[in-house]
Amino acid sequence: MRTGRRGALSVLTAVVLVLGAAACGGRATTHHKPGTSHEQATGSVGRLLAADDGSGHRLRQVDAQDAPEVTVAVRPDSEDGWNVHLSVANFRFTPDSVGGGALLGRGYARLLLDGHPLARVYGAWFHLPKSLLRSAGGGTELTARLYADDHTAWAVNSAPVEATAPLTTTPAPASAAASGAAEPDPGSTLEISVRDGKVSPAPGRAEIKKGRTVRLRVRSDRDDTLHVHGYDKEARLPAGRTVTLTFTADRTGLFEVETHESDLLLTQLVVR
Repeated sequence: MRTGRRGALSVLTAVVLVLGAAACGGRATTHHKPGTSHEQATGSVGRLLAADDGSGHRLRQVDAQDAPEVTVAVRPDSEDGWNVHLSVANFRFTPDSVGGGALLGRGYARLLLDGHPLARVYGAWFHLPKSLLRSAGGGTELTARLYADDHTAWAVNSAPVEATAPLTTTPAPASAAASGAAEPDPGSTLEISVRDGKVSPAPGRAEIKKGRTVRLRVRSDRDDTLHVHGYDKEARLPAGRTVTLTFTADRTGLFEVETHESDLLLTQLVVR
């Protein structure tokens, strides 16, 4: 009788072990901090590229259709410095989970002054005092770049998701807007939209200083392909999405920017 009880106990123990292994998928469970999912802990969204953002943070590439977007506006503050406003789409600031894994559409932003890291931003607004600008050595161009919680930089077409605005105390001259020509420096970000076969703003010439980084932010209402002649740079334009194509203007001349399928001239780049 005692032998039978021992046998039953052995069988019961084996059943418990089998059920336990099945519940755990047959392998050890990864434990996360409270409130953090497995996806947040592993950060497996997108594809890590070998390239980085220039300061050691690797690029995490995602499809343009699902990619976060950002625009930046800078206006002088009446008391001191500038007020910086970040407008985002497909993205939300998550300061409580910074340092965790990468989830699509979550994270924070970094501000860069002439390409050099300046500050982290965990919300839509940031006040940039003149003292911070002086301590950074001064600058003329402010860039907002989006990062995942694991400090990788969100990227599309191997380029970081970012937007740039000039630091200025006065609005751009009206004559420049009327002529369709951008200020040569630091105006290296061009915003272009295509709707019903029409380009806005109307195609003109943008003067770019050689060596500057050019960012073309293009939005089309139909699937198309963006192409920069002379530099042989291309990017897919999914309908209804804003795509940023970034490159360095390292050669001088006149270069046309157009769409392939609709064969529309978007702008001309004059690099001097």
